[in-house]
Amino acid sequence: MRLLLAVLMMVVLAPVASAAPATPTARCEFIPTPDNPAARPVQPPSAVVPARGTVKVTIVTNYGVVIAHLDRANAPCGVENFAHLARSWFYTMSQCWRLTDTSRLGVLQCGDIYRAEEGGPGYRFADEVTGQETYPRGTIAYGNQGPGTNGSEFFIVHSFANIKPLYTVMGHVTYGMDTLDRIVKAGIVPQPDGLLDGAPKKPVRILHVLAH
Repeated sequence: MRLLLAVLMMVVLAPVASAAPATPTARCEFIPTPDNPAARPVQPPSAVVPARGTVKVTIVTNYGVVIAHLDRANAPCGVENFAHLARSWFYTMSQCWRLTDTSRLGVLQCGDIYRAEEGGPGYRFADEVTGQETYPRGTIAYGNQGPGTNGSEFFIVHSFANIKPLYTVMGHVTYGMDTLDRIVKAGIVPQPDGLLDGAPKKPVRILHVLAH
């Protein structure tokens, strides 16, 4: 009997293991765009996404590799969407249609399947901005055609971007800025107005994007 009582006391008095804190989540609304259907077969991501942690993406291009770390806390819906499109092979064998190298803007724009600003995933989602965003060299952010029109289009800043804080920042390049430098050095197709804003002279192709 004494042994039984001792065991019961140990069970009662044993410290209760605290549960691991739950990963915070965010709720996203991915709104279908029937007037702009998906350029490639893909379903929208889950509506509930992690709001903490980092996603590492490796963008393999015909110029070299670019690696970026995306911050879920800063843009949970945008980061989940980018990772989802990468894992769905949406970006595989696509082209970066626009390169700018002006005194105001220096970016490589990718993510559109057909041509610049045409060929998205068939849905859109809201901006994740605070109004305090800046876009230094190495920033990777969503491009858009107005508020709440994010989809698959993104840009990487190769020099600087003196633009309004209207574009959701996903993260920053941690390796491979020399790849962007080679793309810029190869040049831009001449424009009638002489502005360095157009298609890269040598096509920039995304061979594959890994998200891990």
